[in-house]
Amino acid sequence: MNLEQLRDKLAELRDLPTETEWAEFKQNNSDPQMIGEYLSAISNAAALESQAFGYIVWGIEDGTHNIVGTTFKPRQQKGHGNEDLEPWLNKLLAPRINFRIFEFDSEDGLPMVMFEVQAANTAPVAFSGRRYVRVGSHKKPLAEHPEKERKLWEIVSGPAVDWSAGICEGATINNLDPNAIHRARSEYAERFEGDPKKAHLAKEVWEWDDVTFLNKIKVAIDGQLTRAALILLGKEESTHHVAPAQPRMTWILKDDENVEQDYRHYDPPFLLAVDELLDNIRNLTVRYLPDGTLFPINVSQYDPWVMRETLHNCIAHQDYSKAGRIIVIEQPDSLLFTNLGAFYPGSVEEVVVRDSPQEYSANPRLAQAMVNLNMIDTIGSGIKRTLRIQRDRNFPLPTYDLSDPERVKVRLIGQILDPNYTRMLMSQTGLDLLDVIALDKVQKAQPINDKEAKSLRGKRLIEGRRPNVHVSADVAAATDTMVDYLRRRGIDREYCQKMILDLLGKGPAKRNEIDRLLLDRLSDALDETQRKTFIMNLLQDMRKAELIDSEGRGAGSVWQLHSSGTKGEE
Repeated sequence: MNLEQLRDKLAELRDLPTETEWAEFKQNNSDPQMIGEYLSAISNAAALESQAFGYIVWGIEDGTHNIVGTTFKPRQQKGHGNEDLEPWLNKLLAPRINFRIFEFDSEDGLPMVMFEVQAANTAPVAFSGRRYVRVGSHKKPLAEHPEKERKLWEIVSGPAVDWSAGICEGATINNLDPNAIHRARSEYAERFEGDPKKAHLAKEVWEWDDVTFLNKIKVAIDGQLTRAALILLGKEESTHHVAPAQPRMTWILKDDENVEQDYRHYDPPFLLAVDELLDNIRNLTVRYLPDGTLFPINVSQYDPWVMRETLHNCIAHQDYSKAGRIIVIEQPDSLLFTNLGAFYPGSVEEVVVRDSPQEYSANPRLAQAMVNLNMIDTIGSGIKRTLRIQRDRNFPLPTYDLSDPERVKVRLIGQILDPNYTRMLMSQTGLDLLDVIALDKVQKAQPINDKEAKSLRGKRLIEGRRPNVHVSADVAAATDTMVDYLRRRGIDREYCQKMILDLLGKGPAKRNEIDRLLLDRLSDALDETQRKTFIMNLLQDMRKAELIDSEGRGAGSVWQLHSSGTKGEE
């Protein structure tokens, strides 16, 4: 816009009622976080009000709409981490929207700033993981206004047509796999057998004929098969009934240089194909330290429930109308799950904060059938459970890449990325899930916002200045030093003591023999010096307790059972 057009637009905006939801007036407030949240709110409000653009204007007195000028200089303003404001805002908006920044003088010569913000068009717009909307003259989280959220999804996604509920003309029960139907009955029975109010369904399911059962689980409507039925239970050769959709899952194995080594395709029935695909994944074991114990144990890289839930979510939320595939890429230390379609909760943080199920689903009938068949939890709760499982395993949380509004990528990481992160989780078992998510971002070198940084810093969980923060190496902040913390854990201390007594019960031993016995069994959270200090302190405490005696000093000292001490069990 040229100067004349900008002044005309300014006059037009000043004439609007004070509670116009797609226009916001400021004087000098230039907080970057605030600006980002308003970009989300104004973009979403503009879509709701059928406006092509929304506006944020600086230099206007809110309430009176008088021109007062502004000192805000957007080209000089920095986002967090000393990054220029405009690219910083763009990076944290999802999906990306266009916004233009204009700096100009009013007719009175007063400096003005105007942001022209594109209306949401592919999905509700979030900033830093949260979606906002204007309600009257106030900015509010979109999740607090489900009626606006529902309407907004209908606007950006078109009429609410459930692809999965479409009837497959000409498809009959013969197009379904008998083994898949039998498995579906078993899953349905298992889901309800523990429910006191619906336990009878676990028995009745075996008495229903196939058509009745298919109606009950929502994959048939009055005996007519829906696309959901063909996706979950259909024979491979019957997928033409859902054309032009091409329901298929593809597993690809890549090496550490990202070179493809192997691949396999999996077609419906997806209810059975999920097992086949997951069985093909090389779920190796890794050595790590749960719950601060001194003794490492071996665990699988990936939790089976988490893998299954992630793949089931891909199936439930795939945009089948795009005729694409669900892809699982296996690399040495991670699994990448990709499906076409939007991530309807908006962000992982939104899932955690929301107290109710997500209002919108890509394939409501398919998703409901999968809930009935014990494949997924209600929308959103499965993601929360996934986060908690990974947190309890002290592993990195899944990474949700939502940069592409038409594709969701979820990466499960099968290795310890940052030992400090793992130690922090072991010591701070009561951490809020939002803090865990923020801490996980830090270990992955992903940006965190002001609120997240303030919370983590207040708990002494991070060090450094943004954007170069890192998980605190000062584990003493949570544990009064890791050595003391581990020494206080009686079961670990008693285990080491028993091993020493068992060794000495077979005869005297040198200090270096005792070191060799215990060093490799102590926590990886301790370096070699700390491990030797732990052993030395334990030996001295056992000597003071008159359990053992020693001759000599240092590595050459010889230790034996005290003459009246307790011998270790043979």
